[in-house]
Parts: sequence; structure tokens; C-alpha cells
Amino acid sequence: MRDTVKGGALTEATLYILLSVYSPNHGYGIMQFIEKETEGRLVLGAGTLYGAINNLLKKKCIEPVNEDNTERKKEYVITELGCEMVESEIDRLSKLLLSAKNIVGGNKP
Repeated sequence: MRDTVKGGALTEATLYILLSVYSPNHGYGIMQFIEKETEGRLVLGAGTLYGAINNLLKKKCIEPVNEDNTERKKEYVITELGCEMVESEIDRLSKLLLSAKNIVGGNKP
């Protein structure tokens, strides 16, 4: 996972994973959320997803819901730190988009 490298940019997959756990969600639900929100453009395999989930857990960006739960499906929810990362990424992407629009718009004949 290449997040927080030089400037704090999150990968698209990481951003979507964080967005998918604003409400408690399990692995398969996260995959469905991402596929639906990207209209099938981004589809994560189980290995990629669970690797990213483990990294986000280590960084304390998400946390398990009801760790005592004996059900098979583990659910995760975003933490305050994860919310801060999402807000920072939205700000970064907004500035990038504005800059790109100004450049493209400024170069039109």
C-alpha cells in the first residue's frame, strides 16, 4: 500500500476501502462497495483487499467491530485517524483537479 508516501497521497484502492467503512462493513461487503462505486472500474481481489485491511489496521486507520463476535465475518469501521486521512486526500484531490482544470482551460484556443 503506497499511502502516505511523499505528500500523503493514498492509492485509489486505499481511499475506497476507507470510504467503505464509514459504516461497519466486512471484506466481501467492502469489495462489493468498491465495485459498485467505481462502476466496475476497480475490482479488488481478496489478497489485495486483506493485505490493505491489515495495513490499515496496523496504522490504526480502521478497527474491528465487536472483536468478541464469534461470527465468521469480521467487520471493520473507520477511526478518527482514518477520517482525517480521507479528509486530507479529498483536499489534495480537489486542489489537483482545480489545478488541472486551470491548466487545461487556460490552454484552450
